[in-house]
Amino acid sequence: MPIRTLILLLALCVTGTAVRAGGIELPVPRLTIAAGTEISHQDLIERKFPSRTAQQFAVSTHRSQLVGMVARRTLLPGQPIPSRSVEKPVLVRRGEPARLVFREQGLVIIMQVEALQNGGAGSFVRVRNIDSGLVVSGRVQDDGTIRVEN
Repeated sequence: MPIRTLILLLALCVTGTAVRAGGIELPVPRLTIAAGTEISHQDLIERKFPSRTAQQFAVSTHRSQLVGMVARRTLLPGQPIPSRSVEKPVLVRRGEPARLVFREQGLVIIMQVEALQNGGAGSFVRVRNIDSGLVVSGRVQDDGTIRVEN
């Protein structure tokens, strides 16, 4: 191989590396993910995009932002995932019964309530006491109970 060709190939390799170094790797669906589906590590792969992609569009930049979340709409393979296209799994559903937990200084009160809003872990929801009709707000716990604090 002539030295001139070798230099040209080396220059192309270096240029290609520089272009890739200027990009960003984003998690994208491996296959189509239907709305309502929980996202797992196996559903995602990394794909390179221009650096400006994450700056111009509100897209998820790390797998940790996506794994365990639920798709709000169909996510297409190989496409960046808009941040607003995923949400926490719903643990409390509007109109369905839920358990309300009140704890203070060793006292624990648990009662059956009706959820007035959908909510995932960490979100605040309003609930109605089935017996009294009293409406209160509480934070949804990881186990699906709703915790009320004084």
